[in-house]
Amino acid sequence: MQLAQIFRLNWSRRLLKTSATAILLVVLSVGLSGAWWDFGGDDNGDQTTRESTLPQGQAITDPTSLLRYALPIDNEPIREFQKDIEDIAFQLRSTRWGAMSQDARDANRVLSNRSSDILAGVPEEGKPQAEALIPQMEDKLSQLREAISSQDKSQVWIKRRELLNQLDRIEEMMVEEFPYEVPAEYADLPQLKGRSTVEVETTQGNLDIVVDGYSAPVTAGNFVDLVERGFYDGLEFIRAEDFVLQTGDPPGSEEGFIDPKTGEYRSVPMEVLVRGDSKPTYGVTLEEAGRYRAQPMLPFSANGAVAMARPGIDPNGGSSQFFFFKYDSELTPPGFNVMDGRYAVFGYVVEGGEILADLSEDDKIVSAQVVEGEENLVEPQVAQAS
Repeated sequence: MQLAQIFRLNWSRRLLKTSATAILLVVLSVGLSGAWWDFGGDDNGDQTTRESTLPQGQAITDPTSLLRYALPIDNEPIREFQKDIEDIAFQLRSTRWGAMSQDARDANRVLSNRSSDILAGVPEEGKPQAEALIPQMEDKLSQLREAISSQDKSQVWIKRRELLNQLDRIEEMMVEEFPYEVPAEYADLPQLKGRSTVEVETTQGNLDIVVDGYSAPVTAGNFVDLVERGFYDGLEFIRAEDFVLQTGDPPGSEEGFIDPKTGEYRSVPMEVLVRGDSKPTYGVTLEEAGRYRAQPMLPFSANGAVAMARPGIDPNGGSSQFFFFKYDSELTPPGFNVMDGRYAVFGYVVEGGEILADLSEDDKIVSAQVVEGEENLVEPQVAQAS
């Protein structure tokens, strides 16, 4: 290929990327009427963006990893072990067997020397189960190290996944209670005090969503409550673009959920938990709060992030409509994008995320059901008549 042709090709690629980013910013900043709700900007058309950097090192794009880090636990050795095992996936993609071996050795050192510190983070009632898991994890880690030594990629993936499943069980045991009080003004809304798993059947296949009430209890509670009511069953996808897939608009003139008990539109406040904060910020976007570099606990850095849609000028106007974020490393690179802090992420697709690219406005949700964690939903407190 001639140099001139190469130059024209590279220039065209840069132009396409720039154009795509510009289109994204326009879509995110223009208020849309009716069921096509806005995904960004304010009523003055301000397109100011902000930086958002994830925790140490490379930005995390794995939804299950993001959910692990969002658990309200404080146990340094278990986090160190988690980081070592998760890092193996990154090294495996580059076929760096030496680095994988080092990660596995580091993980083994933590498990061998600091298991008592790990168990110290588990409440007394869960300790017997956790103590039984430690030798199982040691055995699984040994199998993982053997797969790395044999340079068997498929077995490395399998054993790593199995080990992380065991890790998940111990980390979940470390959560003793819900870590903060939700403001009393939201007591009339359903709240999720923990996590739930929702299975969504679509016309293209199934999606499993882990809904995180630890990071967004009001937003997550609203979603789980509507799932249990069967609200989403049969609803169409009303917006399908390169980076977003939106649904939740009910039939008729209403654009959200009308509570049958009150006859009123249920609105959900903007809710974002910032990494390092003890509780979420409510009522405003992080941009409006002037926290341009704040890092949301649940960022838009993974394919299948699930977030609340809302009218463009009202951060507290969301109700039933939500969207799946289709991650694109060029349009919304992790660590620097226009989405974090503008919308309330309340969970991630952990299974079936590959079908998001296939879903269109010709598709719909066949059914949605809570398959785990239903007991974590707290019903609204009804004010007593005086």
